[in-house]
Amino acid sequence: MILRLALLTISDRSSRGERPDASGPALADAAAKHGWSVIRKMIVPDDFDAIRETLAAWADSGEVDVILTTGGTGFARRDVTPEATQAVIERPAPGLAEAMRSASLAITPHAMLSRAVTGIRQRTLIVNLPGSPRAAVENLDVIAPVLPHAVQLLQEDPGAEAGHRQA
Repeated sequence: MILRLALLTISDRSSRGERPDASGPALADAAAKHGWSVIRKMIVPDDFDAIRETLAAWADSGEVDVILTTGGTGFARRDVTPEATQAVIERPAPGLAEAMRSASLAITPHAMLSRAVTGIRQRTLIVNLPGSPRAAVENLDVIAPVLPHAVQLLQEDPGAEAGHRQA
C-alpha cells in the first residue's frame, strides 16, 4: 500500500530561515524507502494556532493518510505540538506513542521526556515525532510496520481484517 504522507516541521528557527530543516528531508527519505509518497511539506514556527490550523486543514482535505510532525514535543516553553495535536484529533491512538517511547528508551533515557501525541482526525492519522532527524527516523521506523494496516482500517478497507489472527 502506498501511503500518502504530509510532513510538518515545527521549528521557530527553521521557519525564519535561520537554520535548514534537517528532519523533514530525513523523514521524506525514510518514507521513500518504504515506498510511500510525500504529497505535502511545510515548516511552521512553534505556534499553537499555526500547528493546529495546518493539521486540521491537511486532515480535513482527505488528501493525506498520515501526517507526521517533527519538533516541538519536549519540555521547552515553546514546545506546543502535543497540545495543538490534541486540539485537532477526534480519537487518540496512544499505542503508537507508547511504542515509540518504549523503543527510544532502549537508546536514550531522554525518551522519557517526549510528550509526543498520536491520534486520528476523520480518516487521517497524526503522529508527533521528535525534532532530531535521527530520532524522528528511529521513531518512524518503530511504527512503520503498522501504518499501512492502520490506514486500511481508517479507510474501512474490507481487506483490513484479513491479516488478523482468529481466536
